Amino acid sequence: MQKTASPRPTRTVDANPMASLAGLLREWLPRQRWFAGKDRPVTDLVLLSMTELFPGCLHLLVHAGHSAVPSPGGAPPAGDCYQLLLGVRQQLSPRLGKALIGRAEEGPLAGLTVFDALQDPRSAQLLLDRLRHPGTAGPLRFEADPSVSVPAGLVPRVLDAEQSNSSLVYGDSFILKLFRRIQPGVNPDLELSGALAQQGCGRVPAPVAWFRTTHPWEATLGVLQPFLRDASDGWTLALDALASGDDFTAEARQLGRATAEVHLALASAFPSGAHAENARTAAAMTERLELAAHFVPALQPYVPGLRTAFGALAGCDPGPAAQRIHGDLHLGQVLRAGREWFVIDFEGEPSRPLAERRGVHSPVRDIAGMLRSFDYAARQRRPWRPEWARRCREAYCAGYAARAGWDPRKKHGLLRAYETDRAVYEVLYEARHRPDWLPVPMAAIERLAVRGA
Repeated sequence: MQKTASPRPTRTVDANPMASLAGLLREWLPRQRWFAGKDRPVTDLVLLSMTELFPGCLHLLVHAGHSAVPSPGGAPPAGDCYQLLLGVRQQLSPRLGKALIGRAEEGPLAGLTVFDALQDPRSAQLLLDRLRHPGTAGPLRFEADPSVSVPAGLVPRVLDAEQSNSSLVYGDSFILKLFRRIQPGVNPDLELSGALAQQGCGRVPAPVAWFRTTHPWEATLGVLQPFLRDASDGWTLALDALASGDDFTAEARQLGRATAEVHLALASAFPSGAHAENARTAAAMTERLELAAHFVPALQPYVPGLRTAFGALAGCDPGPAAQRIHGDLHLGQVLRAGREWFVIDFEGEPSRPLAERRGVHSPVRDIAGMLRSFDYAARQRRPWRPEWARRCREAYCAGYAARAGWDPRKKHGLLRAYETDRAVYEVLYEARHRPDWLPVPMAAIERLAVRGA
């Protein structure tokens, strides 16, 4: 059989390619699910780093600047750094049509077609080969756990699920998460999953390989982990149970126990902080509430009642010591394989600064996130089933208490404050990204605004 030559660009790229790419990326970036600046026009694009990863594939770190449109949370950031893997060819195969970014009209790539290389099976396989053979490529550093062997030739596929990053599954054996929005420092998804593996915590898939950059600063770029091929995420399982009229309390109880096991392992792996200063925490929560209410007018009638949840926090039992936590725990961040729950995606809330995500926080924050997630699930079908959510919340807390040695339900003021803070975050998120979903957190806001709810 005659072999077909691998497609290559007509030339290597030595010059800054932004003269060719800037116009294309201004159109393409805001359409990507992981692009954080959808509500602010892109005013400039600056190349921070470029590596020709292999012929026909450019690895770029690009800073996207934004115009100063007011937004909640104070002044908007000057911009964000994004990781891009761009393919460059004379012609693009019709099967890669959805990967198309555009055709460069000027600059060093003039006349070439530019596309998202992650959508190209050949490029995805070559990227895995880089991870299988640790080494360097310019400022990029590819590293791996030497005790794990990753086979060659695994067929890649891109996960289409909504997320703030991009994920590739290789042969239903491994999953590679590429972080899109890059900040200086070690990403907690690599840091925490690695530490939990060293603790022997079986609730988290251990990192197999990863890569990072040393320019323009040290930063984590991607992590390869085992793929739980027969697993279902908690969100899907909860919705299936609701659709079938099935009880979910046994699963919720086991999930609470799994969460406690992860918290205990994190407390062993990292130094714990002092008990949180409730007055300072309440002040920060109140500030977030006021900023959110400024952006979402529907919140304003509930602000006085919500302030009481935060005000009561100052006089509460401080609860468990602050420690490293998941940071964005909900039903979409857990997987059930067989009879066991696994916790994934330790990146935390991507919109928050990396230093904050790597800090210590009350474990009640994770618990509140999961309780809100049960409420979200219960509101996906009409009629809403508040009793289903209530039973799941109770079972989850009971499972957590059985393993952790303390009961979140007995920290009522603390739990109410953290759940209120999470609901405020949800209102802001839905108003900006999914307005049709806004009634879900607003229903919680109405409940939580009642004293003692």
